[in-house]
Amino acid sequence: MNLVTPDSGLLFWMVIIFGIVFFILWKFGFPIITDMVEKRSAHIDESLKLAQEAEKRMQDLAREQAELIEKTRLEQNRILKEATQSRAAIIAKAEKEAAQRADKLLEKARTEIAAEKESALRDIRLEVARLSVGIAEKVIRKDLSTDEAQMQYLDRLVDEVAAPKD
Repeated sequence: MNLVTPDSGLLFWMVIIFGIVFFILWKFGFPIITDMVEKRSAHIDESLKLAQEAEKRMQDLAREQAELIEKTRLEQNRILKEATQSRAAIIAKAEKEAAQRADKLLEKARTEIAAEKESALRDIRLEVARLSVGIAEKVIRKDLSTDEAQMQYLDRLVDEVAAPKD
């Protein structure tokens, strides 16, 4: 028996056994293997589709996040601008109210000063009138101490009243 060249009988039986094994593999083994390969291929394809969809969703989410961040920045800027305007309006309103209060207080003080001045002038006039009456009373008593002086004074007053006024 030669190791390099096999016998024809051995070769025959090797071919028969190889044919039977090949037939059994072809009938039972290859369909299972090809089904498994096809299932695996379908699973890989499906996984690739899911991965692509996930990547697309991630890109969409990233885009939406960027848009949301931009909207948030714009909203923040708008709110800050409104807050600045509100602050300026409040300050202006407070300044205006303070000026109005100051004007009211100043006007009230002027009114009170005018009223006090008027009251003081009235008091002074009253006192001057009292003093004048007192002085006049003393002068008239002195001058009208006699009946004759009293009659002359009455005549003079009647003449002044009766005289036509110009």
